Amino acid sequence: QVQLVESGGGLVQAGGSLRLSCAISGTSTRYAMGWFRQAPGKEREFVSAISWDGGMTNIADSVKGRFTISRDNAKNTMYLRMSSLKPGDTAVYVCAAGARDSTMRDYTYWGQGTQVTVAS
Repeated sequence: QVQLVESGGGLVQAGGSLRLSCAISGTSTRYAMGWFRQAPGKEREFVSAISWDGGMTNIADSVKGRFTISRDNAKNTMYLRMSSLKPGDTAVYVCAAGARDSTMRDYTYWGQGTQVTVAS
């Protein structure tokens, strides 16, 4: 089994920055990982993904240029650096691991999520 724990969410003013973390533990940590978000009343949305070795990343057009994904395998942690935040970025951010295909948009394991609220 794999466990994922997100942290780093909170309330921030528009234009501000946050860094989310996702710690992975379990029988294996050698997985591609990704970030998703879900706003109230909306479908879950892909945000970004990163391969096991960090050599390949994928990012949604809606956050391109503002969000950066990275990982530190020595710490078994993935990060999402978010800058120039907008009220539309308000959502529960969830990390995932164990990509089911090369698109890195479908995963086996999911965290519980961390709330990000951007005030205007």
